[in-house]
Amino acid sequence: MRKTFIVLLVLFLIFPLAACQNQENPKVVIYVSVDQNYAEPILKQFEAESGIQVLAVYDVEATKTTGLVTRIIAEKDKPQADVFWSGEFLQTVLLKQEGTLEAYKPAHGDALGASFHDPDWQWTAIGGRARVLIVNTDLVKPEEMPDSIFDLVNPDFLPEKAALALPLFGTTATHASALYASLGEAEARAFFEKVLEMKVKVVDGNSVVKDQVSEGFLRFGLTDTDDACQAIQNGKPVTLVFPDQKADQLGTMVIPNSIARIASGKNDAEAKKLIDYLSSPSTEQALVDSGWIQVPAFETTTLPECGGVHGLKVMALDFDQTFAVFEQVKAELTSLFLH
Repeated sequence: MRKTFIVLLVLFLIFPLAACQNQENPKVVIYVSVDQNYAEPILKQFEAESGIQVLAVYDVEATKTTGLVTRIIAEKDKPQADVFWSGEFLQTVLLKQEGTLEAYKPAHGDALGASFHDPDWQWTAIGGRARVLIVNTDLVKPEEMPDSIFDLVNPDFLPEKAALALPLFGTTATHASALYASLGEAEARAFFEKVLEMKVKVVDGNSVVKDQVSEGFLRFGLTDTDDACQAIQNGKPVTLVFPDQKADQLGTMVIPNSIARIASGKNDAEAKKLIDYLSSPSTEQALVDSGWIQVPAFETTTLPECGGVHGLKVMALDFDQTFAVFEQVKAELTSLFLH
């Protein structure tokens, strides 16, 4: 009897211990298409504060966002990721269309305007970049400053001394699709036809626009806040203008970061905690301070030295419609600009 009691006591002590040893620590898997040097410190801080292990898969420059999006779609029946964090929104809308996302309104969702979340909360956004005019202050007097993207094709502003990136890639392609969705096909196409007619310089990328204006080869151009701010911080004779801020104008296009919950993720409770953390004012502030975000979503965020503004008139975007016309716009503009 005594021997049996000892055996039972040993088993009682061993099995709970074994169960504890086999129990995995909480974890969450996130696919990230934000530059690793900006994203990783944020995820490490979440890990330290929450005790949840973060397993992050970053994109590579060769595939950028599309590689991870393709992977999420391929894994739809057996999701490996719990959260997706992108530096833009079009590919996140694609994931929504493919049925790979699940709605979740994060803890700070009520503080976000309509410009910073999907209407159905399939994804949430925090601040990001804005599409701005970079202007050479040696060549353009204060009273001659352009204030609209349509000044690119206004004869009064010397279009042949203005520039934009080829609207087939990156944020310029996203901006083009947004214009088609907002203005309608006829008006948007007329704008891009005017770009060619007025001999606006069409260059290889936003950074080239920045360089051409910074060095005085051109008077002004359309680029992103991060490029414009880099030139300003490097002491170049330039300023940035948030375009189309008047009552009868479109508003400035903002391209936010997007954060989404993957449907049927294995670590859903942890995913929600991570989404709450990533879409919080404190995380946005950290990303502003690090230089990843120039235009914040939260009114409480302290603005960056360059490129930040509260009360910005943001271009109203129908995210789904902007995505829906993207391929059509790309094909149409390819025909227009490359043929």
